[in-house]
Amino acid sequence: MKLYLKFLSIHIRSAMTYRASFFLSCLGHLLITTNVFLSVVFLLGRFGTVGGYTLSQLSLCYAVILAATSLAECFGRGIDAFGRILSEAQFDRIMLRPRPLLFQVLCQDMKPTMLARVLQAVAMLVWAIGSGAVSWTPAKGLVLALMIFCGAAVFFGVYLINACVTFFTLEHIEALNIFMDGPREYGKYPFGIYGKPVLLVLTFLVPLALVQHWPLQYLFDRGPSWYGLLPIASLLFLIPCGLLWRLGVRHYRSTGS
Repeated sequence: MKLYLKFLSIHIRSAMTYRASFFLSCLGHLLITTNVFLSVVFLLGRFGTVGGYTLSQLSLCYAVILAATSLAECFGRGIDAFGRILSEAQFDRIMLRPRPLLFQVLCQDMKPTMLARVLQAVAMLVWAIGSGAVSWTPAKGLVLALMIFCGAAVFFGVYLINACVTFFTLEHIEALNIFMDGPREYGKYPFGIYGKPVLLVLTFLVPLALVQHWPLQYLFDRGPSWYGLLPIASLLFLIPCGLLWRLGVRHYRSTGS
């Protein structure tokens, strides 16, 4: 952990070398996500609710997804850029060092500008909590924290799968962007609003619904209390992700360069 924090400090200092560029990048990320949620605000300004969800409830819903994706992208950027690491033969050098391979890949690149989106998500959470979206209890507060951190873990798993694919194809599969970048767009609504087939895919294939739709039903008093435990179950998704990583490493052949 100490070494990881050291690398994080290096990346932050590097990003702050050009402070104007850093803050403009933060502003750009904020404008993108704000624009996404503004469509919800305008829609509810006309119709009042969508699928029975109010603006404050949808704000909570989107804040969870925004925080989870931003944390995963901030600290898992090295995984997202793994195709470049392979194409530039950097993985050969990584394999020679006496540190875990995945740890080194994570330390290759981080994206501190994503922390701006985390702060935006916190602001949305504060507003949603204060607006009465949920009748809060200590248990519901714990479930909300689990949704965010387990959600970040699930997105990290998706990034890891995308990285592992490059062991065999040398290129990312663009279709996986549906699960990596897409949730920042369609995660503004509970996934159940898109229909049963989509909800089944996001429950049993890529368990994003386990950290968003189902626990939200518990928070909004629309479902049983055991829905609040589903974010923990979503962590099982990391097991096949880890096995795929090990398979990819065994399959890897040096470029010789």
